[in-house]
Amino acid sequence: MGTTQLESVPEPKYWHLKTVLTEALDSEFSVGEILPNERDLAARFGVARATLRQALEQLELEGRLQRRRGVGTTVAPPRVGVAVGSEQHAWPGAADDAWQPVDCTTAVPPAGVADHLETDPDEQVHIVRRSRVTHGQPVAAELLYVPGSSVPALSAIDAPSGAARARAVLRELQHMELEGQAQSVELGSAGAADAKELDRLPGAPVLVVTTRFYAEGRTAAVSVATYRADTCRLTFGDSGRVEIHHDPERRAS
Repeated sequence: MGTTQLESVPEPKYWHLKTVLTEALDSEFSVGEILPNERDLAARFGVARATLRQALEQLELEGRLQRRRGVGTTVAPPRVGVAVGSEQHAWPGAADDAWQPVDCTTAVPPAGVADHLETDPDEQVHIVRRSRVTHGQPVAAELLYVPGSSVPALSAIDAPSGAARARAVLRELQHMELEGQAQSVELGSAGAADAKELDRLPGAPVLVVTTRFYAEGRTAAVSVATYRADTCRLTFGDSGRVEIHHDPERRAS
C-alpha cells in the first residue's frame, strides 16, 4: 500500500478520515475482508491512532465495518431489504407478518405506554415479545402491549405461556376491527435485553418504531419495535408503510 496524507480541512480530522476510508473500502476491499491493523492504517493515512479509532468507530456505527473479537475489523456485508410495519388495516400477526412470536408475559407497561392505552398505572397488560431475522441476521425486536380489554376472550387454559400464549393474543386481536395506525420513529440506545437479542453491545444506536393500533375509538395495542441502526434505513411510502432499504452503494437519503 502507498502512503496517503490528509490535507488540512475545516471539518474534524477523524470525519475527513472516515470519508477517505469509505473510498478505500469501496475500491480496495471486499465484503468480509480483514482490514490492516491500526498501526499500519494510521501510518498509511498519517494520523494518530486515536483519530483512526474515531473514524473506525463511526464506520462501525454506520454499518460499513464489523469488529469481531479474535478476528479483527472486517468489511460489513451489504444491507438486506426488510419491510417494517403493516398495512393500515392489518393487525400484528396477520398472515403476511414476518415477525416471529417468542414469548408472552403479563406485567405493568411503561408509563408512556400506559398513557397511550389509557390503562391504570398499576394495571397489567399482555406483553408479546417478537423477533425478526433476515438472511440469518437479527434485525429487530418488538414488544407488543395489549390490554385485557382488547382480548376479552383469551383463555389462559388453552395457551398458558410462551410462544403459544403470544400466538393466542395475536389471534384474538384479529377479532377486532382495526380502524387505523399511527407511527413514530426515533433514535435510541440499545438496552441490555435488546442488545443481546440484536447481537449488539449495550448502548449501540437503534431505531425505535412506535405504532399505536386504533379500534373501537381507542388505542387497542401499542408496538415498540427496536431496529439495528447500523442495518436499517427507514423510508415512508405513499401506502403508509415504513420500509427499510438496504443500499449496497450506501447513498445518502
